[in-house]
Amino acid sequence: MTRQPIHTDAAPQAIGTYSQAVRAGASVYLSGQIGLDPKTMVLVEGIEAQIHQVLRNLQAVASAAGATLDDAVKLTVFLTDLADFARVNQVMAHYFSQPYPARAAVGVAALPRGALIEIEAILVSSQ
Repeated sequence: MTRQPIHTDAAPQAIGTYSQAVRAGASVYLSGQIGLDPKTMVLVEGIEAQIHQVLRNLQAVASAAGATLDDAVKLTVFLTDLADFARVNQVMAHYFSQPYPARAAVGVAALPRGALIEIEAILVSSQ
């Protein structure tokens, strides 16, 4: 099986030794996204703005892979404050439709660049 890296300028550039996503067969593995504005590489302010930016970043990478967030089968959400999980659910309802992907939520002590949230995703796409 070959691995194909996925890249788009519409999402933040990788900050380190990883790809924005990798396609392996019908599966696309999206690296975790934080709330960086891809044009400025600056973290947006506040948890709700970061949730929206994270999901827009994931959409951009999914699109570069020829997929959409509707192709998501699994998400992992990392939060520095699990009290923000209700907001995550509210915002996610604007980006996902039923059947929703499987999901895990993990409370963490810190995230890169002081982010409040990070989300990674696994997509299955016919592209």
